[in-house]
Amino acid sequence: MTDEDGRVTRRHAIGAGLAGAGLAMAGRALAAPPMFPIVETAQGKVRGLLSGGVAVFKGIRYGASTAGANRFMPPAPPPRWSGVQDALAYGEVCPQLPADRRHDYADLISMDLQPSGPGEDCLRVNVWTPTVDPQGRKPVIVVLHGGGFYAGSGNSTGMDGEMMARFADAVVVSVTHRLGAFGYLHLSGAAGGGDDFAESGAVGMLDIVPALRWVQDNIAQFGGDPGRVLLFGQSGGGAKTSMALGMPSAKGLFHRAGVMSGSLLRAMEREAADRAAMRVLQALDIAPGDLRGLQQLPYTQILQAQALVEADDRAKGLPPMALAPVVGGSAIPAHPFDPGAPAVSHDVPMIVSTVLDEWTFRMVDFDVSQADVRAYARQRVGAKADALLDYYAQETPGISPFIQKARIDTDLGFRRGAFAQAERKAAAGGAPVWTYLWTWPSPATNGRYGAVHGVDVAPSLHNVRGALTGTDAGSRRMADRMASVWASFAATGDPNNDRLPRWDPYDSQRRLTLVLDDETRVEADPRAQVRAWLKDVPATGVFG
Repeated sequence: MTDEDGRVTRRHAIGAGLAGAGLAMAGRALAAPPMFPIVETAQGKVRGLLSGGVAVFKGIRYGASTAGANRFMPPAPPPRWSGVQDALAYGEVCPQLPADRRHDYADLISMDLQPSGPGEDCLRVNVWTPTVDPQGRKPVIVVLHGGGFYAGSGNSTGMDGEMMARFADAVVVSVTHRLGAFGYLHLSGAAGGGDDFAESGAVGMLDIVPALRWVQDNIAQFGGDPGRVLLFGQSGGGAKTSMALGMPSAKGLFHRAGVMSGSLLRAMEREAADRAAMRVLQALDIAPGDLRGLQQLPYTQILQAQALVEADDRAKGLPPMALAPVVGGSAIPAHPFDPGAPAVSHDVPMIVSTVLDEWTFRMVDFDVSQADVRAYARQRVGAKADALLDYYAQETPGISPFIQKARIDTDLGFRRGAFAQAERKAAAGGAPVWTYLWTWPSPATNGRYGAVHGVDVAPSLHNVRGALTGTDAGSRRMADRMASVWASFAATGDPNNDRLPRWDPYDSQRRLTLVLDDETRVEADPRAQVRAWLKDVPATGVFG
């Protein structure tokens, strides 16, 4: 039985489940999938758990432990096992600095809720599938978590794929990999590591390659189609997808790509990576060249050193030390989208997106005055400041000064990066690219944050339990629309479906963009005036 929104009520669902179980036990007449399905992978058999018709397998290794001699090294193959290994609980999370819950936004995204502890045996995938039939041939959705290159995991609540597996009739895979110093400490240069540590500044990205290879080798056994793999993610997940699109070793391992609020055009230069590595070694009192000793330290000491360096930066009013994929080795031979789109992924269609008010997630001056925002706008954009703020006021009636200020930096950062990425992909003339702009504001904290960074994450996996979106009818409607984009894209390589207006690919003439709001629509070159006004203003932020 369903309620007025068409959902099965809990009381009747439970009753139906008990009645069905009783009939099956009494007469053995009703065929039912096993509660603990077993799938044979290339490494051995794994046991999952059936949840509402979706089989869930957690913590499956795609690589060996990265501790000890494997630390800072390219990922090694996972061990094989005999018998059946339980895949009923999440694996370890790469050691990382904890989320600071003193910021309201941190509570809303719940990055602190990692359902397992830290450790270096963290190369794991989680799988949600509507069938374990090897002939199922379902589309595959691989999601890379957010948190920049320094935080998060495939285990976080926002990465749960059960609802999307059911909605999209697809296999969903989330990935956990190395982060921060463990994934991106560049030790081959000034730190004295030489060829032995040649790829240490890119091993976090190198982890993603065997994860995708694991999908190619094993996903058919979970009911998936290895020829229809979508790789996508938001924020850091989008940045990692951007990087993967330029990696020769990832070619052919995925067939569609999505970058949500994470259009990274350039990798980290070696000079900056050298400086970061030397600061970490100094904090550990380790001399350059003594890197085997660095591999033997407890991971807690390395994470402590990373924290000390970042605290020193904050005390000096500087941006925190960056640890990110380093350009120049065999893993990342060139910047991914600079000067143009990468040839290695010429045939991979893309979706590129932003949300309207990304930058509110970084701001805490909620009571900033209109006069201060006007002064800030004049400082940032000069003579166009008044026209820009007037445009924002017409674009969003009743907009707060706080959101106006954030929108300036969003337009100069996230939006500029996404625009450049889409333009370069379209100009390359290979597979098409589509763009969307999410303008539906988060209802959290009485709408304080507007259409904030991350508001589209839960809907992208058809989840509505996230604090940024809530669970009312409007949230469910947006989840249906957003999830339909990725479901259709994974299945066919084209996001169009009957829940959306016709949405043609992006090109430099029309610049067609799907605008996701209560009134979802397709617009030609939305916010063109803003882009023109800000064209020559210096960029803001890593994605600018």
